[in-house]
Amino acid sequence: MDHMHDRITIRLAVPADAPGMAEVHMRSWEAAYKDIIPAEYIREKNTARPALWQRIITDENMTQYVIQKDGKTVGMTCVAPASDEDAGNDWYELHSLYLLPDCFRQGIGTYAMEFAFDKARSLGKKIMTVWLLADNRNAKNFYEKCGFTADGSSRERDFGKTLKSIRMRKSL
Repeated sequence: MDHMHDRITIRLAVPADAPGMAEVHMRSWEAAYKDIIPAEYIREKNTARPALWQRIITDENMTQYVIQKDGKTVGMTCVAPASDEDAGNDWYELHSLYLLPDCFRQGIGTYAMEFAFDKARSLGKKIMTVWLLADNRNAKNFYEKCGFTADGSSRERDFGKTLKSIRMRKSL
């Protein structure tokens, strides 16, 4: 299922996409989490990203998508079955959505969300969920703009310091 719009293409990632996806993951974490997650933790995680993405993106990949603009990798997203114990069979989850910082606020993320919604609907799903750091105001604003609302679920995670994550959901 490829999507194309205004020079933006979203398609299943193949092994050759792994280096570009690692780059997106690193740059987006540096920008999006710079005042939330300790810099040392981000640096430590980023050193492992190239090898991580080489392992994740195999020929059997069915959930990781690359976002390209004019053939250049500018983002990535993962949409897959919801991982939460309380998730119904009709739930799907946006596991990640990352863009290069110079692609923020250009409509690419919104287009990627529409892609995720379409993917979930095509599988008969009725609910889309996403987990995000409670302190990530930009992400929360973005997901609210896309129609998500916090559903009251939260958990704490270690990112070099303990941070609260919240779950948001949207009816499809």
